[in-house]
Amino acid sequence: MPKRLRLTRRPNLAMSEDAFRRMRKLSEDAGLDEGEFLSFLFENWKSVINEENFVARIRIFNSELEERKR
Repeated sequence: MPKRLRLTRRPNLAMSEDAFRRMRKLSEDAGLDEGEFLSFLFENWKSVINEENFVARIRIFNSELEERKR
């Protein structure tokens, strides 16, 4: 029997406009609301991402972060 989806956590998130638009588009394409989509993404993290690409992209993001904040 599948676990019931209970959205009990409501974190305060800050994200860029580009990230927010992408999340809304992906959740819409999947037929989920944003909370359901984020739950799916993090519950299935290992099967959704390519770890090598993720590590490389996070390093690039971190190196550009200070510049992007200005």
